[in-house]
Amino acid sequence: MNRRKFLYTGAALSAAAVTPQTLFSKSVIENNKKKFPQAVKPKLVGDTKEFQIFIDIAVQEIVPGFKFHTLAFNNQIPGPELRVNRGDKVKVNFINRTELNHTIHWHGMHVPWRMDGVPYVTQMPVMPGQTFVYEFTAEPYGTHFYHCHWGTLLHMQSGMFGSLIIEDPDDPIKKRFPYEREYTLIYSAHDTNYIRNELNGMITRMKERSYLMMSGRFDKERFNLFDSKEDLNAHIEEGYKPPYTVNRRSSAELPQPNFFTVNGKSYPSTPNLYIKENENIRVRLINAGGEEHYLHLHGHDFWQVCDDGLPIPTPWQMNTVRLSPGKTIDIIIEGKNRGLWTFHDHDTRRVTNNGLYPGGNLLALVYEDLPMEERMVETMPGMKMDMKNQPMNMLPKVALDE
Repeated sequence: MNRRKFLYTGAALSAAAVTPQTLFSKSVIENNKKKFPQAVKPKLVGDTKEFQIFIDIAVQEIVPGFKFHTLAFNNQIPGPELRVNRGDKVKVNFINRTELNHTIHWHGMHVPWRMDGVPYVTQMPVMPGQTFVYEFTAEPYGTHFYHCHWGTLLHMQSGMFGSLIIEDPDDPIKKRFPYEREYTLIYSAHDTNYIRNELNGMITRMKERSYLMMSGRFDKERFNLFDSKEDLNAHIEEGYKPPYTVNRRSSAELPQPNFFTVNGKSYPSTPNLYIKENENIRVRLINAGGEEHYLHLHGHDFWQVCDDGLPIPTPWQMNTVRLSPGKTIDIIIEGKNRGLWTFHDHDTRRVTNNGLYPGGNLLALVYEDLPMEERMVETMPGMKMDMKNQPMNMLPKVALDE
């Protein structure tokens, strides 16, 4: 190391003691914990674990400076994480505080068919102001999730999803890959213009339908709700035009996502995965959106240990995993290559914010015990640094437009 580099590094190391907001500071690491789904503690009623979940309109800030109205379970995006043991009796009181219809589907769970949350198939939709009680036994083991199944194309990208973790005290994954820390990452994709237009249109329609129902003026054609296929055909023969033949609501274009999120946030607001040298961490990957993701970790191979919650008899190593819509995959990352490493979607169209790279599904694997001297970086050529007035020059930095 030459004298200039030595003096620069020495000054920066001294500044580290007084610079509060770095990637490695206790406050940042603690705040990072809030960027993962927050587990809600159930109320034990007899031998049943009882949860309360409500749905309401919320404001979501995907990235600094960009907010929009959306839907949210318990005012959280993602919704609260439900954690129970395999075999537990579960009761969920679902309260609809919006002016829209909703249900909850327990994705990957072996629930009684009446609890499956498909409107007009297993249950009637939960209307504004109503409560529906879901009851089931927690099976099978593994990483699962829940989401709304009413207006699914709109409601899922509008924040109506959350993680459901079925644990086993005799965890087969922990036996093979001992770990203490784990993280849940829920991926989604959002067309914010579509969400805005469709939510406004759906609220208007629901107000009209609620008024008609209260005044005893239910109309099958206005509600687009029929008793059977034969009933639908009969109305069509009499002149009824289904909404898919004459689009009465919006353009015929399907959503074109312009933001891609991990736990409701896009880079640079995405969470970090903290790890220490020689530590194993478990990462639960959930795709609650409508896009495929090809998740790639730099500097490491990881072990795929579960597929749709089911333990894989013979785990295999890879550094890129395909996460299709509706899939859950569990991976184990071994802390064998100290540094700061990118974990991102290798379909880089999903690493954008409103079309601008970098953004979206971009986050970092951070070795929190990385020595200070390895965190430093020199200034770019032509840039002057005044150590008295500037924070220490450390990696990583926030790039908004490469």
